[in-house]
Amino acid sequence: MGQAHAKSAVQIIDKRKKEAQREDDTSEGLSLVTSRAAERSGRLNITGRYHRPPKTFEDDYGSLDKVLGTGYNGEVKLAKCIHTGEKFAVKAFKLRGVSKDKRKELESEAEIFLAMDHPHVASLVDVYESDEQLFLVMECMQGGELFDRVVERKRFSEKDAANAVYQMLLAVNYIHSHDIVHRDIKLENFLYEAKDSDHLKLIDFGFSKIWQPNTTMAVSCGTLAYVAPEVLDKSYTSQCDLWSLGVVSFVLLFGYMPFSGAEAKQIRDIKDGHFSKKQAIWNKVSAEAKDFVQKLLVVDPEFRLTAAKALNHRWLQTREQRDSLIDQAMIEDLCNFAKVSVFRRACLGVMAWSLSVEERSKVRDAFLAIDKDRSGTITINEFKMAVEQNIKMDDATLENAFKALDANHKDEVNYREFLAAMVSSRIALHDDLLKVAFRRFDTDNSGFITVDNLKEVLGETFEGNEVQTLLDEADLKHDGRISYEEWIEYLRGGYGDVKQHHADAAARVIDSHIDKEENGVRKRSKPLAIRTSVGQSPILNGQPVSRNGLVEEDINVSSHVEVPCTQEELDQVRVEHHVCCSDGCRIQ
Repeated sequence: MGQAHAKSAVQIIDKRKKEAQREDDTSEGLSLVTSRAAERSGRLNITGRYHRPPKTFEDDYGSLDKVLGTGYNGEVKLAKCIHTGEKFAVKAFKLRGVSKDKRKELESEAEIFLAMDHPHVASLVDVYESDEQLFLVMECMQGGELFDRVVERKRFSEKDAANAVYQMLLAVNYIHSHDIVHRDIKLENFLYEAKDSDHLKLIDFGFSKIWQPNTTMAVSCGTLAYVAPEVLDKSYTSQCDLWSLGVVSFVLLFGYMPFSGAEAKQIRDIKDGHFSKKQAIWNKVSAEAKDFVQKLLVVDPEFRLTAAKALNHRWLQTREQRDSLIDQAMIEDLCNFAKVSVFRRACLGVMAWSLSVEERSKVRDAFLAIDKDRSGTITINEFKMAVEQNIKMDDATLENAFKALDANHKDEVNYREFLAAMVSSRIALHDDLLKVAFRRFDTDNSGFITVDNLKEVLGETFEGNEVQTLLDEADLKHDGRISYEEWIEYLRGGYGDVKQHHADAAARVIDSHIDKEENGVRKRSKPLAIRTSVGQSPILNGQPVSRNGLVEEDINVSSHVEVPCTQEELDQVRVEHHVCCSDGCRIQ
């Protein structure tokens, strides 16, 4: 009996050691996930969203009762942010006791989803890792599946089908441009943003894989009715997604599945590329639309359209297009982002992940319009083209503006970097946005942002600046930390750069007065003189300008700007200046 007990004790110890080893492997694996995702998308895009103890999922979200759907790696449930009341979709994965293969699947999904950043891909808003679980918090797509709308309509009009297919192709071209293959493209994996919206987004990266070009994959996965012939043969590339998109396009246009019947029949028809034609419906669809579908449902992937080529197909080129939303004011806003202080740009970059659907919808079409090659990012040449079409600017100033937008130094501007610039100029800094962004920096839930917090999110340095220097910029009480009150005052106080803020205040007074004179509005006023310690006002094409384009003289310590001004305008300047004022500001 003694030997039996001893043997049993040894078995228990061995079991616990193996469990502990699995937990260590999981922790190490997830750490590698975040570091690899940061390499792909930039540290700032990852660290502000990935949370570890002492911060927990329950600190920010509540209620996981309602099931919204089921993905490859588990159920998706509804949760609500306890700070804002906004709804989100959540996947919760168990980490303790899972097999090695299952753990790799979870790590792969988290790594890929963390790096996704496109107007037509669902956003991963937060990730929470604990000893027991991993929570993926995603934007809640409340418009339902594309599948449901097909069931409701039976089939789409060509106009609506072209609009939907174009959006789906933008998503696929984006992931392929970043070496990701989805491997489960189907009607159920495209969701509408809202009930009254036609804006589609790609979801569920459970089957997705980081793929190296010029290699093939062998794992059979996906949904049979959508799966490509080469997947059945277990030797395939990212072109498998285009076959699946061909099936989706077919269903939208014709209202039925191209491959159906018993499993053996489906497999045979897919391998032969023999899809069903119901002549009565087939004859109602345009030749261009039929040509598009047929060029996707090509058995040999070498001759199948790529995502980039499919986007240029004449059927999609004739779809109804919106007027361009890019104008001079928006380009000036993008260029002026370079004048924002480094720390403020970092804050706005983190804040961009907390924008609501409504806030993003105001500017996302402009991002897509600048992205001429539809890769999902803006290159220096695309940025230059957009600038040159709207304003005159020398190459050095243009390059500096682009570098300020490209926070991750990838020689491209991604969607969130574009949104960060828009937050600085076009999207209101409301309480909910400020609160959630503050909590992203407050990594230890202390109620303050410290140097250690900033190091965790930004690294030891950011844009060549020590994090202590960055913290000092917003540490108005000089106590070595940033309180929520200081955070609000700092971010709402202008550019986050006192000198630039003063120059803008002068420009606003000038603009306001000119607008009133142009509109024939004259009020009794008294002269106002503003002197500041500013070097220059905003510059375009080498010359200082106000927001309405008026060329001003340099505003520096020896200059003197004097315009007629009402008492109301004078009071407003005082308020704007002293939100973030430091020594050297003098209003007479």
